[in-house]
Amino acid sequence: MTDYKKEEKGVNKEEEKTERELEREEEDKEFIPVIVKRTDESLRHPDDILDKIISEGLEQLNRPFTSLFLSAMAAGLILGFTAMSVAVIESQTISLIKSEASRLSMALVYPLGFVLCIMSGTQLFTEHTATAVYPVLDRRSKIKPLFRLWVIVIIGNLLGAIISSSFLVATDKVIAAKSGYIAIGLHLIKYDSGVLFLSAVLAGWLMALGAWLVMATQPAFSQMLSIYVVTFIIGIGGLHHSIAGSVEIFTAYLISDLFSIQQVLRFLILAIFGNLVGGSIFVALLNYGHIRETQKSTHD
Repeated sequence: MTDYKKEEKGVNKEEEKTERELEREEEDKEFIPVIVKRTDESLRHPDDILDKIISEGLEQLNRPFTSLFLSAMAAGLILGFTAMSVAVIESQTISLIKSEASRLSMALVYPLGFVLCIMSGTQLFTEHTATAVYPVLDRRSKIKPLFRLWVIVIIGNLLGAIISSSFLVATDKVIAAKSGYIAIGLHLIKYDSGVLFLSAVLAGWLMALGAWLVMATQPAFSQMLSIYVVTFIIGIGGLHHSIAGSVEIFTAYLISDLFSIQQVLRFLILAIFGNLVGGSIFVALLNYGHIRETQKSTHD
């Protein structure tokens, strides 16, 4: 290859780089890499967040079946603590304070299981409604591994939720939250299908946004705060989260004869697909689209 062709190839390669990639190269020239990395932790550029979340999505898409399934089952088990916390507040406060204060009290404890779940690194379906979509949108993965991931994680989450519900029912003499489980179960099934689906869309949107914020913030406290904020909004709004809700509806079904298996299945189907739409469309597509379009316009 002639020097001219080598030079031309180098120019073309340079032109293909995004503005952020060029900025990174300049940063690497001016600063020691470890200092740059620590500075980036405080406020990450959207391009950096997208790259990081694509890498995270690829890692999960390529994860072995057993590892992914066990992690997903652990997440379903952990969210039992959210169901327990909310049910305890519901059963202990409903007769003592006004419903508005009771709703706020339940929203305050609703995020606890989610914080434990996400900070422990277990796999939650509503995180991957968006996270695993980014590599597909970026053409770094096919659609088949995405469906594989979704199926493994949702089955693992639901199995963990069933086991967690069994523990809650078996220990209710200690927890004393039966009336709370029943009240929450009635909340999950009382709405018509359209309202329940849209509620789940909003919940999925918030959870996927939470996964984005976790990637955008510093480890530890800032990430915990991000998780708490989005799940608090889900709780205060009474929105329908498929996995936390599955623990709640399974527990209500096991502890009371007021619920039928048809009602349980109806809730699960609508909540799962609603969460999927909310996460993959309102977060993954929009975030990916606006960042990549910004890169294109800047390049042009």
